[in-house]
Amino acid sequence: MQTVVLGTFGTTAADVVAVARDNARIELSAEAKSALAASREIVDALAAKPDPVYGVSTGFGALATRHISPDLRAQLQRNIVRSHAAGMGPRVEREVVRALMFLRLKTVCSGHTGVRPEVAQTMADILNAGITPAVHEYGSLGCSGDLAPLSHCALTLLGEGDAEGPDGTLRPAGELLAEHGIRPVELREKEGLALLNGTDGMLGMLVMALADLERIYRSADVTAALSLEALLGTDKVLAAELHAIRPHPGQAAAAANMLKVLAGSGLTGHHQDDSPRVQDAYSVRCAPQVAGAGRDTLAHARVVADRELAAAVDNPVVLPDGRVESNGNFHGAPVAYVLDFLAIAVADLGSIAERRTDRLLDKNRSHGLPPFLADDAGVDSGLMIAQYTQAALVSELKRLAVPASADSIPSSAMQEDHVSMGWSAARKLRTAVDNLTRIVAVELYAATRGIELREGLTPAPASQAVIAAARAAGVQGPGPDRFLAPDLAAAEAFVRGGGLLEAAESVTGPLA
Repeated sequence: MQTVVLGTFGTTAADVVAVARDNARIELSAEAKSALAASREIVDALAAKPDPVYGVSTGFGALATRHISPDLRAQLQRNIVRSHAAGMGPRVEREVVRALMFLRLKTVCSGHTGVRPEVAQTMADILNAGITPAVHEYGSLGCSGDLAPLSHCALTLLGEGDAEGPDGTLRPAGELLAEHGIRPVELREKEGLALLNGTDGMLGMLVMALADLERIYRSADVTAALSLEALLGTDKVLAAELHAIRPHPGQAAAAANMLKVLAGSGLTGHHQDDSPRVQDAYSVRCAPQVAGAGRDTLAHARVVADRELAAAVDNPVVLPDGRVESNGNFHGAPVAYVLDFLAIAVADLGSIAERRTDRLLDKNRSHGLPPFLADDAGVDSGLMIAQYTQAALVSELKRLAVPASADSIPSSAMQEDHVSMGWSAARKLRTAVDNLTRIVAVELYAATRGIELREGLTPAPASQAVIAAARAAGVQGPGPDRFLAPDLAAAEAFVRGGGLLEAAESVTGPLA
């Protein structure tokens, strides 16, 4: 099993995915343990002084004006966890909770939070035991941290609330900790606050969305190339010299990918054969421009994610010179914006893919293909309703592209009067990524059928490899009408599992 070692200077996107999805074990470095102990000494010294320090000897948020006496401070830290664990709605996915916990532990290990080493070790132990706190859909405004989600995780540290065991069964957290020999923690000054005050949920979902979208964007280049081929389009528009004069790197990469897939095709360049076409339609000709703009948006989002992965987000923070200072670094705007940007790019990529599918099914625009790619049009409906399903998914993507980060709703008696809604942006992006996978799968299904219906013309070797792999994976080819949902589910699994990309790259080599 892979082991991820946490130090004081953040983590990587690959480590987040390894912990969240692949159950990688976590170890704390000696450097992290030393930093934790040093920052705790600073907090303990401040706690012994009469001067009020936010989060150490005061209340929280709009209640920060009250000075808390030493005998009530442990209760204060327990209470913030209990009261803030106020989420509602369905439980979020296991991988999201694991990413959330791991990223909070990453910040704790920075030595800027004042949390004791034993608390950090307990966080790692819970993750390593495969215990997943029950975290709910609603409760974060993306400011002052993903408060309710992180509070539900912190509640498990206390041995309270519910959590899911390694077997997937939801049980009292205290029972699960006891079974794995993990002792619940008793929080001290600042520790409850430090466990809640981060943008870890939205960042974790951003990191996983980026990993998924890197695969989907390459897959979409493949299906766009297959559609171009099935429509007898021209690959001349993919020439590198055309894209060099508009030097967007994502556009050049998308065009190069499509050109690799189409190498050796006997179907491209036939756009003048049956009906004169000076140019292919935008959905075919501009595929690299749209996919490329999305790729460049991914690149920007990766920059933001990498900065956040290197960050220590807490309030107040312990500085190396011994000061404990309040700040606004918990505001989720940087992450929320790119989550919304990605949802817009995802919606547009889905939209252009659906337009190519519709073109393949329309006998007036498909240049010789049968209506709806049906076996016996009229008796058979072919892929008519597959396109309806794809269109419904596209329409949903458009709704999901409405930015969450443009909204703000005041809270905490107007102390927290501007929030990022980054958690909401992340939740809708996850849905959008899932739907984009399905849209690409429908285009794959239509394009491969269209290519096979071009009798007498030989598709590109990469296209042949994709078609053969798809058929082996249960994605059936042309023929009379049949129960279509299983075919579409097989196509979705083929795209989601990486089979499409693997088949294409077995001929093209790695795509960008």
